[in-house]
Amino acid sequence: MDLRQLAALIAVAECGTFSAAADKLHTVQSNVSAHIARLEKQLGATLVDRTAGRLTEEGEIVVARARRIQTELEGLVADVTALRHDVVGDVRLGIIGTVARWLVPPLHSAMTKAHPHVRLVVVDASTTSLAPQLVGGFLSLAIVNLPLADPDMLVRPLFEEDMVAVVPNGHKLSTLDVIHMPNLHSVPLLLPPTGMSYRPELDLVADEADVSLVAQAEIDGVRLITSMAFDGVGVAIVPATAVPGHMTGPWRCIPVEGIRPRQVGLVQRRRGMLSAPARALMAVLLDVIAEQAAAQPGVRLLEPEPA
Repeated sequence: MDLRQLAALIAVAECGTFSAAADKLHTVQSNVSAHIARLEKQLGATLVDRTAGRLTEEGEIVVARARRIQTELEGLVADVTALRHDVVGDVRLGIIGTVARWLVPPLHSAMTKAHPHVRLVVVDASTTSLAPQLVGGFLSLAIVNLPLADPDMLVRPLFEEDMVAVVPNGHKLSTLDVIHMPNLHSVPLLLPPTGMSYRPELDLVADEADVSLVAQAEIDGVRLITSMAFDGVGVAIVPATAVPGHMTGPWRCIPVEGIRPRQVGLVQRRRGMLSAPARALMAVLLDVIAEQAAAQPGVRLLEPEPA
C-alpha cells in the first residue's frame, strides 16, 4: 500500500471529485484515478462510488484510518525536527466559542513568543462537532464541554464556570435578582439539544427539583443560544463567560442558583503520541489558562484528575 494512494483517497473525500482532488494534490486526474484503482484492487473493495460521486462505506472506513496515518506521519517529522532544531510544524486546536473569545488572543500571543515556528490553527465549533474531528485526526487537541464519555479520548479537566440566565427586559423573570430552579418551571427556554453540551446537567437538577424545563428552541451552540437571548427571542441559561462583561443591551444577566457549574476540559486522542507542536501547545495552553481564568467572572480552575 502506497501513501500516495491514501492521499488520493483523502483528497477525493475532501474535494468531492477526482479532478478537484488532482488540483489539490498538484497532479493530473489520471494519477488520482490510478492510485485509487490500485488501492481498491489491493483491498478487494470499491472505495468510491463513481456514479454517485461519493465514498462507499468501505471508503469511509479507509479514509478515517488514512487521516490518522497522515497525522502520525506529520507528528513523526515534527518530532525529529524538534530534536535538532526549534519546534516546527502545524498544530490544530478545536475550541468551543465561549472559551475561544477570551482564551485565543492571549494563547496566540504566547505561542508566537514561545514557539515562533509553530503554526497554530484554531477551529471554533461546538463540542458535538469537535469530538469527531479530534477522533478522526483533524485536530490535535480540543477544549470542550464536559463530561465527554468517549473511550478514544483522554480528558483533562481545566475549569468550571457558573451558570447565568440571559433574560430579555420585560420578561417576568427580569425583575429577579437571583433565579432559583422553581422560577424556571414551565418557562420556555432556549436550550442545547437533549444530551448535548450542558443540557444533561440542566435536566438532572430540574428532575431533582421536580421542575419541568420547556424547550422554546433547541440549538447546538452556546454562542448562538446567547445571541438569540440578546436579541429578545427568549430566556437562555448559559455559562458565565458566554456574556462578555462589557456588553449591555435590552436584557439582564441574572445569577442562577441550584444549577451545577459547567465544566470545561482539554481532550486528546488516546491512541498515538502528541506531536512536538501539540506538546508545545499543551504546555503553553495550560499556562495561559492558569493566568487568564482568574480574570473571568464565575470561572474557577480545576485540579487535574489523578492518573
